This record gives sequence, structure tokens and C-alpha cells, in this order.
Amino acid sequence: MIRKRTQVGIVGAGPAGLLLGHLLYRLGVDSVILESKSRAYVEQRVRAGVLEQGSVDLLIAAGVGERLRSEGLLHHGIELRFGGAGHRIELTKLSGGRSITVYGQQEVVKDLIKARLAAGGELIFEVESVTLHDIESSSPRILFRSNGEEVELCCDAIAGCDGFHGVCRPSIPADVLSVFERTYPFAWLGILVEAPPTREELIYAYHERGFALYSMRSPRITRLYLQVAPDEDIAAWPDERIWEELHARLETNDAWALREGPILEKGITPMRSFVVEPMQHGRVFLAGDAAHIVPPTGAKGMNLAIADVFVLSHALSEFFKAGRTDLLGAYSQMCLRRVWRAEHFSWWMTSMLHRFPEDAFQQKLQRSQLDYVVSSRAAATSLAENYVGLPLSQRLQPMDEPAATAHFLPLPSSEEVRWKSGLA
Repeated sequence: MIRKRTQVGIVGAGPAGLLLGHLLYRLGVDSVILESKSRAYVEQRVRAGVLEQGSVDLLIAAGVGERLRSEGLLHHGIELRFGGAGHRIELTKLSGGRSITVYGQQEVVKDLIKARLAAGGELIFEVESVTLHDIESSSPRILFRSNGEEVELCCDAIAGCDGFHGVCRPSIPADVLSVFERTYPFAWLGILVEAPPTREELIYAYHERGFALYSMRSPRITRLYLQVAPDEDIAAWPDERIWEELHARLETNDAWALREGPILEKGITPMRSFVVEPMQHGRVFLAGDAAHIVPPTGAKGMNLAIADVFVLSHALSEFFKAGRTDLLGAYSQMCLRRVWRAEHFSWWMTSMLHRFPEDAFQQKLQRSQLDYVVSSRAAATSLAENYVGLPLSQRLQPMDEPAATAHFLPLPSSEEVRWKSGLA
């Protein structure tokens, strides 16, 4: 068996694991990142594409935002479309100057992998048989196979960034964790289309035939979604049927037309909400989808993962540099305040925009809510503030926190990261 040593063992090379490794490197903390898939797979895996203002600021401050700044699509608003008409929500004006940027998750992953390899950091793809051991001790271990050899990685801490189906969360004793979840009675059929977008901003459409979302990934690629049944068979959706539904649900009375093109990819995504508490046990710290899932309506999944590892990187840095354990002990507390805010917003957007089968009362409530959001500045401001994201500098501890935790520091803003934490 090959034996290796590092300060932080990171399981998973998605945005959470890669960004954590990069932030730790910039903070002088050693880590090894393990990934079960190939590099080609994780770099081509199309997932989320909307970055909050705080996520953009952090990626730029951390030195991995060059392509993001040049290729990302900056959006200052979104459109709610219903009753044959569109209603623009002015995100930037209503949120005090913040905005969103459309930049695919796979592009974030490419940037972070490039930075990792350029820094000489260890990143091992296609590992097998990953197991966690001694997680309640001060020297947890990760055992895995790589290139046919058995490897033991000894760590001071383990970051579980391996997603909902990963091995890290199940490695924590079941009686330690509380699980909160909700399954929705619909799914999303998503397609990637080789066609320039016909609108510059996202469109969220409420329609009697079901929800639809108009989005994009680049000036040449459009991303579109349709609400379908949760048990829908993708084979029942040939291209012709997809386009028919998209035209019906998205087009308006002002003659705006959807641009078609070759469909490059299609798939069905179930809709669910999931949170596990706490997000840590012993020396294992969960981040991203390993700890929480949100329905994609609110565009929060990747942003929550980024916020998690921002908190975790700061806590780990203080632990290794100053011997502080209070920030690591408060990791769940700090993250879960943001997680539950994002869960609520995602649930609210999902409930407002999706057609619930055979529920006429719900449909009347949805139309009333939509009318209110687009006619009330206060309601539109609430949507805008949540959509562009909470600032990373926001203090996340409860106001009535116990005296024992009163010395916790507020989370630093991206500017504080840039100038005070050595990330510039």
C-alpha cells in the first residue's frame, strides 16, 4: 500500500472540491483532491450556469476569473412570463447594483483544474473504492485505489465534496444526521441547442401546459427546459415534440419567436429539496450537493457550494495557522443559515411557476402571486435580492447566539479576502 500525507483530503472534483483546493492553496494549506470520474468527464459535464454576484467576486478575487470576465454573460434582469406577456424584474436596480453572470459550471471546473495543475497541486482522477476511516479522530484517513494500486491518504481533515450520491455523507453515522427533504410532482426536461440566444436574459414562463425556462450558456448555445412528469421517459420526447411545447409555453402575444437549432443534448432532471444537519461530524466536513440539494428554479446549487467552501477554507486556514477550532466547530451553523434561505427561495420560485397537476386552487394562488410580484416594487425587490445572492460578508450566526460563540468573526467580504487574506 502506498501511504501519503496531506492536511486536507478533498473527495470530489466538482466546483466545491476544486475551489476549496484552490482557496486552501492560496491560503498556504496543503490538500489532495480525489475524483472518481475522468478529467474529460468532469470538464464536459453540463450542469448549472448562473453565478451570483458573490460567487463571481470570489472567483475573480481568487485569481480564476479571467475567462469568466471575458466570456461570462452579465445579466441585469430576468423576465417572468405569463398570460401571454413578459414582465422584466430589474435585478441590478432593485438589489443595489448586484447582478448575475451566466457561465457554465463546466467552464468553472475547467478554470479551476487549470489553476490546480499550474500550481502543482495534487489532483487524482478515476480513483476507485474510496472509503473514509477514523473520522472522529484527529488523523482521519482515506483509502482508495488509483491505477491499480491501494493508497492510504492520512489527513487532518476531510472535505466531502462528492455530491449527493458520494461516499462521504454515508460515512457519517446515520444517527448523527437529521435529513430534511421534499420531492416535487414534476421534473425538468433540459436541452442544449446549437443556436444563438434570441433574448439576452433568462425567461421564467408560467403556462397552463407547464413551466418553461429560456436560458443560455454562450453566445452560440441556448439552454431550455420544460416541466414534465417525474416519471417521464425521454424517448417519448422527440425533437419535434420538444419544440412544439417550447413554442407554446414561451412565445408571447407580441410576436417574439423562439429560435430553433440542432439539439446537442437532452435529459430529464428530478426536482427535490434536501438538507442534512449538521454538515460536519468529527473531522469530516460536507460541502455542496453532499449536504444539500435545491430545485434548480432559483439557480442556487453551484452558488451554495461556492459559499460553503468559502466558509470552510477560512475555518481550515485559521485552524492550521492559529490553532483555532471555533470556526470549524461553527461551520454547519454558518452555512446552514444561507442554505435554508436558498432552500426557501428555490421552493418559493418552484411553487410559484410550476403547474401542479389537478390543483385549481394552487393555480389561482400562483397567478395572484405572479401579478403581485410584477406589480409591487417590494415583492420584486425581494425576488431580486435573493436571486442575485446574499453577500458573502453577511453575518450568518443567529442574533441570539450563545455567549460561548459570541467571539465568532463575521464572514469576510470578497474585498477582505482580496486584501486581508492573501488571495490577491
